[in-house]
Amino acid sequence: MVEQWLWRQWTRRGPFAAMMFPLSLVYAGLAVWRRNRADTRQRHVFLPLKAVIVVGNLSVGGSGKTPMTAWVARRLVAAGFRPGIVSRGYGRRHGNDSLLVRPGADPSVVGDEPILLARNTGVPVWVDRDRLRAARALAEQQGVDVVISDDGLQHHGLQRDISILMLDGQRRFGNGLCLPAGPLREPRSSAERADFVVNTGGPAEPGEHLMVLVPSQSVHSVACPGVTCCLRDLGDGPVHAVAGIANPERFFQALVAAGLEVIRHPFPDHHRFRARDIRFGDSRPILMTEKDAVKCRDFADDRHWFWPVSAQPDKDFEEALLRRLETTIRLKHLG
Repeated sequence: MVEQWLWRQWTRRGPFAAMMFPLSLVYAGLAVWRRNRADTRQRHVFLPLKAVIVVGNLSVGGSGKTPMTAWVARRLVAAGFRPGIVSRGYGRRHGNDSLLVRPGADPSVVGDEPILLARNTGVPVWVDRDRLRAARALAEQQGVDVVISDDGLQHHGLQRDISILMLDGQRRFGNGLCLPAGPLREPRSSAERADFVVNTGGPAEPGEHLMVLVPSQSVHSVACPGVTCCLRDLGDGPVHAVAGIANPERFFQALVAAGLEVIRHPFPDHHRFRARDIRFGDSRPILMTEKDAVKCRDFADDRHWFWPVSAQPDKDFEEALLRRLETTIRLKHLG
């Protein structure tokens, strides 16, 4: 409810934005200072990599960063590269640890999204608050030649060769102000530094590429890996829908569009689920996102299912990204 209230304030420049505006100016100034300071330091850093690709956004909340990161990793594998992914591992218990993520890892130790990426891509995933250290570990210990930084636009310590700015097509930049007066982590002018702007959910404006999130044709059991079921076979009547993501309503609306009647159970993004959170005192099916399923597998039963989605950017983006990567590698070699 707090997040929903904030977004209502962040879509306009009303009394709340006016009251928070002085703090917003301080936040924006610090963000620019940190970026310029990191840019200076990067000139003395060498990584044995062909390229670093950063995927992120300017505003708080979800915009398809993790599905895009997974798509880029799979596409690079298909093109013959050896990609790896670095992530902060948001919400993990020991945030200073530097770890290679295993698909069966504990989400409280490495974070939920890194496990999801490790499972869905098959490439090495490393979590570390210091993304430069993580990138070096992937290159030296895992033989990675291209690093993808998930949610890394504000982590300027790792020099990027290609940046992909993800944009929620409905919320866009909100009121255009930095936190706390608006939703932006950096001034809106930072968008001009991005090599690509990818719009999730549209409508896309000139210069933006469009990406859609394509749901699977079936749901997967949380408790029993490998067991699947068609949505229409879940039975008649309403189902419980659980979502601990940045924009739970997007998940709920997708289920409604698929023809289901849903009982909504929104949770904060990266919520640390407990068994009581997904018990509702009846036998109705319980549907959740794949990210939430990672944290619920140890106490789920045969009523619990997750509905995976995958990124599908437009064809022009795929071709442009590979061209830019090839150009980057060629220029580095000449340099």
